[in-house]
Amino acid sequence: MKIRLNGARIETTAHTLRELIDMLGYHQDARIATAVNGDFVPAARRESWKLTPGDEVEILAPRQGG
Repeated sequence: MKIRLNGARIETTAHTLRELIDMLGYHQDARIATAVNGDFVPAARRESWKLTPGDEVEILAPRQGG
């Protein structure tokens, strides 16, 4: 299915937000923030959050530096 990830169109076989996160290589305990279609998705709901074609997903991870 085609979705938008952090503003870029991508094609994915992920069915849930957790699957997408895993496919992108984030560790299970990674400190990231997620939103789908502008709605914050807490870590506890990522496993059950179903993705649908056209969803807009945002994944934000903290970075060090300055």
